[in-house]
Amino acid sequence: MFQTFDSPPDPAAAADKLTAIRAAMKSANVDAYLVPRADEHQGEYVAPHTERLKWLTGFSGSAGAAVIAARKAAVFVDGRYTVQVGLETDPKLFAYPGLARTQIAPWAMETLKRGDTLGFDPWLVTISEVKQLKTDLSKAGIKLKPMARNLVDKIWGTERPKTEITPISLHPLKFAGATAEQKISDVQCLLKESGEDYAVLTQPDSIAWLFNIRGRDIPHTPVALAFALVPKSGKPELFIAPEKIPADVKRALKGTLKISAPEELRHRVRKLKSNGKIARIDPATAAYWFHSTLGSNKAYHVGRDPCLGLKAIKNGAEIEGSRQAHERDGVALVRFLSWLEGEIESRTSLDEITVVENLERFRAETGALQEISFDTISGSGPNGAIVHYRVSPKSNRKLKRGELLLVDSGAQYLDGTTDITRTMAIGSPTSTMRRHYTLVLKGHVAISAARFPKGTRGIDLDPLARHALWQHGLDFDHGTGHGVGSYLSVHEGPQSISRAGMVALEPGMILSNEPGFYKQGAYGIRIENLVLVRPVEHVKGGEREMMSFETLTLAPYDRTLIDKDLLTPMEVDWINAYHSDVRKRLTGALPSDARLWLKGATEPL
Repeated sequence: MFQTFDSPPDPAAAADKLTAIRAAMKSANVDAYLVPRADEHQGEYVAPHTERLKWLTGFSGSAGAAVIAARKAAVFVDGRYTVQVGLETDPKLFAYPGLARTQIAPWAMETLKRGDTLGFDPWLVTISEVKQLKTDLSKAGIKLKPMARNLVDKIWGTERPKTEITPISLHPLKFAGATAEQKISDVQCLLKESGEDYAVLTQPDSIAWLFNIRGRDIPHTPVALAFALVPKSGKPELFIAPEKIPADVKRALKGTLKISAPEELRHRVRKLKSNGKIARIDPATAAYWFHSTLGSNKAYHVGRDPCLGLKAIKNGAEIEGSRQAHERDGVALVRFLSWLEGEIESRTSLDEITVVENLERFRAETGALQEISFDTISGSGPNGAIVHYRVSPKSNRKLKRGELLLVDSGAQYLDGTTDITRTMAIGSPTSTMRRHYTLVLKGHVAISAARFPKGTRGIDLDPLARHALWQHGLDFDHGTGHGVGSYLSVHEGPQSISRAGMVALEPGMILSNEPGFYKQGAYGIRIENLVLVRPVEHVKGGEREMMSFETLTLAPYDRTLIDKDLLTPMEVDWINAYHSDVRKRLTGALPSDARLWLKGATEPL
């Protein structure tokens, strides 16, 4: 099994840790200390030895931060985690003010006094975050202090997991679709156009994509923890632990790039500065250390990570690979859904962990599963209302008739990354459940069927997913869609469909389409497919060329949850056409029992 089911720490255990970190703060002469979720690479997913926020507070979500002051402490999370944070941390120890990016400064200004100092690790906070905090806190006379020693690491001590050494591998050209040399050339062209001497790459998925390498340093995301410097001409330099590189990989990379130990990075950056070289640094993803090292004499330009835009637009091999991965994954999903219905009908006792284990089993039986793409969310009843719920032996619920089950899962295959959510009725759903499900489905179909002109951003499409819910006074507190990598991170920028989605969508981008509704204490509903932005095409009778989405994910919706009376004829036609496509593309690869189940599951509405 790729997924583990460790029980979360006791929230009350944070009390002693807070005492210890406050003592460390006093010794370091700071009045408060910032503990972000991020690691040195500012990634969403981190290795066990960098799970500082989880160890200190108990909160296990993929985004957030804590600030510890002498007498008060707070954990800051976004809308995905407002329920979860209260379950995993002790409300007697922590307040929950809201979003980290908007609420840290107000909370700090209420909690600290003029002249106080907020300490932070300059490797764990981005340039943009520090600059905004400085601007906000200076109004109240509160200072920010970058610190050489991480205070959480200091008190974590021998309990801290060891850094694992996992070997990297080459990503085959038939899946990558372009050589590392071609990609490096594209990045170097961007640097020459913008007048920079080199780019600082801090995100492991950018580095993995650029050099066609993959690793296993992060659970479920096939990347290696590394930094890279890419000059406008000549060989890039990869900073990675030498013991992670097998001899055959080293030979293959020798002509493409220079390999250096991680500790060489600081020296190399300072040397480039002294030589008058200008760096390109993405302030949204690069650690503040780079600004503190290069910013004093304007030795860097602000610019987006040059790999992000290139990586987001999939080439022909990556697109075809994603289609094949989704067909394979669809077969596994249909086998799972058929199995699940059979187990429910036979009244076999099922629980959330059993659901996770069997879904992974069906994916493993494809013979192509490299990893899952994130911990499967298997939430029955009220657990489904926890947006990023992760089942543990302590929280594990049995499936009960009359409830809903939300399963959000994904797989990592060499030819593509998948991410799918389906919500199923256990037994007979109520009319309210059917209404809520159908309102979510209407938003899902609206995105799937959308046509939009060149230049359309995610923020422009996001209301389509919410419109039906809004008409009933409902909404959801997460984005509608995120970018997805190609055998890389399941959450990839810069594109998104959300209220923050300011990047124009372009042909070749893959995104999720996942509106939802969450009735706290009762159930959660989310419906998710991955979609590919198609090239512009002429619409008959129209005056402007339009783009649209190709749906990649192949798995039926739960027909028992669909209230046809709430659907328009167009929506009914779209759902029927989608189900027909699922049946046509998957039937031949299914065993007889699952084939029979799929026939019934995809009958026209």
